[in-house]
Amino acid sequence: MTKSYIIDSISQAHQSMGLPKPKHPLVSIVKTKDYRPVIDFRGLKVVNNLFQVTLKQLGCGNLTYGKNSYDYEDGTLVFTSPGQITIFEGEIPSESETTDGWTLAFHPDLIRKSKLADKMSQYSFFNYEVNEALHLSDDERKTIEDLLDKIEKEYSQNLDKHSQNLIISNIELLLDYCTRFYDRQFYTRTNLNSDVVSKFERLLRSYYDSAEVQDLGMPTVSYCAKELGLSSNYLSDLLKKETGKSAQEHIHLRIIDKAKNSLLNSSNSVSEIGYSLGFEYPQHFSNLFKSKTGVSPREFRNLN
Repeated sequence: MTKSYIIDSISQAHQSMGLPKPKHPLVSIVKTKDYRPVIDFRGLKVVNNLFQVTLKQLGCGNLTYGKNSYDYEDGTLVFTSPGQITIFEGEIPSESETTDGWTLAFHPDLIRKSKLADKMSQYSFFNYEVNEALHLSDDERKTIEDLLDKIEKEYSQNLDKHSQNLIISNIELLLDYCTRFYDRQFYTRTNLNSDVVSKFERLLRSYYDSAEVQDLGMPTVSYCAKELGLSSNYLSDLLKKETGKSAQEHIHLRIIDKAKNSLLNSSNSVSEIGYSLGFEYPQHFSNLFKSKTGVSPREFRNLN
């Protein structure tokens, strides 16, 4: 059985990596080259209960995150939220190796009473897989690291009544820039994204052309994402950028399209059609159909 190691605080994170005591109990920025791990993390299942934004560079080894592995041959920005599990693989980098990276870590308590706490769910990239990381240009990296300098300066000096707000404001600004940079990444990968959209549409078609719907029920976003080798959040964000509709909206559109065909081209009852589309309860099918078309399945059939 894989052993687990749980990190619940900034102090504990510093201690496990052989770093000095943190200057602030709830937020810290550390350079990868300063790591001197006192724990062998290789093969450990690390449960990190902090928010982390990490720039990975050469010499950082491999990570298995979810079901994917990533080797970080290029500098990339990875986001993790509390409760996520990471497994480190490979050799621990030596002092002579290039590890020009860093980590911004902050405890949920830092932002708990701020507007940022409510806004965190908007930063869906905290739930992306590692292979969906953000690749920064030199200018983008400079923008992010300028904000890191401001955060570090704030918590390193004597704290006053403004310190907390300024630290949080700069973290929020950093995450907003990351949202912009991800939008750029989606845009510059249009051809690749279009291929994903096509695969997603084919997946939905084949799902309803097979017997899977009878065994598994209505397709879920997580099922589709897994079949495509993506995280649910990344798939939805990609589809939203490319088509203006989320993965869930695409699934619903496919269901409504199939339902319309069945209502007009078969004598099956509304309940039978609902069951054939993967609904456990016919009323759920009727409610979805009406919410998307403005009429009930029975009314649609009678009108046409």
